[in-house]
Amino acid sequence: MKYLVMVQGTQADYEAMQGKGSAGSVAWTQEDVQAMYSFMQALNDDLAESGEMIDGQGLTEPAKTRHVTLGDDGKAVITDGPYSETKELLAGYWVLDCASLERVTEIAERVLQCPQPAGAPVYPVVIRPIDDGSGDVG
Repeated sequence: MKYLVMVQGTQADYEAMQGKGSAGSVAWTQEDVQAMYSFMQALNDDLAESGEMIDGQGLTEPAKTRHVTLGDDGKAVITDGPYSETKELLAGYWVLDCASLERVTEIAERVLQCPQPAGAPVYPVVIRPIDDGSGDVG
């Protein structure tokens, strides 16, 4: 079964990783950032070695996001980020092919062990099975 495993973050979190702390997210040091990247690289290497990794990416900060919606007139309304009304956004993801929900849950638990500075916000890791399209819709 394929799964989408997602991690979340806010604009303040991205700024904190650049050393600019705020009330919602403590400033990270270069050592903190390096520890996080080293942890994620080791995780990705393990997932690739086990054959479970299909894809995985970290995403750019919310300030570089663009929302495209339909206006009342049916035409596209384009809004560039950041969005003050939005809390957490997708910060990164993995597409994994795992033998079971239990296995992908073990991986999500490992993601939660990623080092970060004391006081940094902790977000849930979200697991969504990917529908292979063979089931009924409705």
